[in-house]
Amino acid sequence: SEDERARVRNEHVGFVFQNFQLVPTLTALENVLVPVELRGQGGAAAESEARGLLARVGLGERCDHYPVQLSGGEQQRVALARAFMNRPKILFCDEPTGNLDGDTAHAMVELIFGLNHERQTTLVLVTHDLDLAHRCQRILRLKNGAVVSDSRSGENHEPHEVHERAT
Repeated sequence: SEDERARVRNEHVGFVFQNFQLVPTLTALENVLVPVELRGQGGAAAESEARGLLARVGLGERCDHYPVQLSGGEQQRVALARAFMNRPKILFCDEPTGNLDGDTAHAMVELIFGLNHERQTTLVLVTHDLDLAHRCQRILRLKNGAVVSDSRSGENHEPHEVHERAT
C-alpha cells in the first residue's frame, strides 16, 4: 500500500535532492528533524542527534536559521544532515554538487563519502561529474534511459558495453 511504501522510505531510505527540498517555514534543526517527527519519534534524543549532524556538516551555529537565511551550500548541508537523520540503509543523491561552487562542492562530496563510510550506507549518486562518479565503486552509464555501460571503479579496462538480449 502507499502507507507501507511511505513507511519503508522513511525508515530505510534517505534522499539528497539537487534543489534541497527544505521546508521554508522550518529552521535548519526542524528540517533535519522532519523524518523522525513523521515517525512520531521526536524528543530530546532526536534533537541531540540532529544538532550533532548539523555540527558534523559545519552548521552547528546555524540551527535556528531558516533556509532563506542560508547560502545554497548551507542548505545542501542541511539536506544532507536530514538525509542521514534516520540512518538510512540506502541514500540517493541527485546531482548533490550541481548547484554548488567548487570549494563547497568538494566539501559536500567529502561529507557524503565520510558519512557513507561511517554509517555503512549504500550510496547511489546521479551525476554528470565524472570525477565524482569515479569516487564510486561502480559506475552505470545511461543513454536515453537505458544502461549502456557498467564498470567498477579502479578497473584497468574500458567499461563493457551492455547488450540487449531477447527474453
